[in-house]
Amino acid sequence: MTGSAPTSDLTGWRKTPFTGAGLTHDVYEKGTGPGVVLVPEIPGMTPEVLGLADHIVKQGFTVAIPSPFGEPGRKASAGYGIQTFAKLCVSAEFRAFATNAHRPIADYLKAVARDLAARTPGPGVGIIGMCFTGGFALAAAVDDVVLAPVLSQPVLPFPVGGKRAADPGLSQQELDTVVARTKDSGLCVLGLRFSEDKGSTRTKFATLRRSLGDAFEVIELDSSKGNAGGFASSAHSVLTAEVRETPGHPALAARERVVEFLRERLAPVEA
Repeated sequence: MTGSAPTSDLTGWRKTPFTGAGLTHDVYEKGTGPGVVLVPEIPGMTPEVLGLADHIVKQGFTVAIPSPFGEPGRKASAGYGIQTFAKLCVSAEFRAFATNAHRPIADYLKAVARDLAARTPGPGVGIIGMCFTGGFALAAAVDDVVLAPVLSQPVLPFPVGGKRAADPGLSQQELDTVVARTKDSGLCVLGLRFSEDKGSTRTKFATLRRSLGDAFEVIELDSSKGNAGGFASSAHSVLTAEVRETPGHPALAARERVVEFLRERLAPVEA
């Protein structure tokens, strides 16, 4: 696929350390309007992640980006990714291989979401998790302030074996609470993946579909051989690395649907 993904830098972002659930990380914030927590993918707040963040800001939202790993603003590279991956694999904060697991980082993100909701307009906040952090958006939706959870190519637990590949990425108790919210208060969840992605598996999405039913909206981009979008079979990062700002581009359309979903759930943003 030709061209490159939209990128940005740290210009204009306000950095503040935030402590919640016994954890402290820097949180970068920018914008006005309803709140959205954007959780970076491996290896961290890359220029592509910041490109997505600035796009959401321009659409009329306040975006808060926790930085639990990586070096904010640093470009992605193979070595940087491997180094970050190795650290996260052994971190008790993330429990990268555990099934039916409550992860401490989810409690931290709920605290970030509550803080952001208290300072921004609207009935609650959205949260976007990607790749390593994809499932955290769903776990954070245990909290009533989270009204628009977006799971982009969620991978945890790492799909080593069939049981992990089908695990929804949170504990059964957390999932039961989210399911109850879909029935009691109309919570909806948006999930995105590429069709041939072996990290964010079909079986994981099937598990989520069985649990969430019609409350789970899925966008699956075709990455099979000869696909119209020109995606490699290894395509993974739906909202960042694979986006091209070309009208009709499938990943661009997916990004547009995410913004629309946030508007629908967090109250319309006046033009």
